[in-house]
Amino acid sequence: MKSRLAIVFLTVAAACLTGCNDANKSQEAKTVGWFLDHRDELSIALKTCRDNPGERGKTPDCINANEARKKAFVKEMKDALK
Repeated sequence: MKSRLAIVFLTVAAACLTGCNDANKSQEAKTVGWFLDHRDELSIALKTCRDNPGERGKTPDCINANEARKKAFVKEMKDALK
């Protein structure tokens, strides 16, 4: 009886843990290049990061969005000097 209970418990635990990785995959961080190609999304991400820097400031999306902002600024300055 105890072995059946253990098998049921382990089966339920395995089923619960299986979905954990699927949730994280849908939240993959966007790259700097992606943000440079999608300027509207870059603006939204930067606003979200500025609105809640304590929670979002160190996330990969915020870090990549800030790097994309810097690269876009440098490119615009170089283009202006031509």
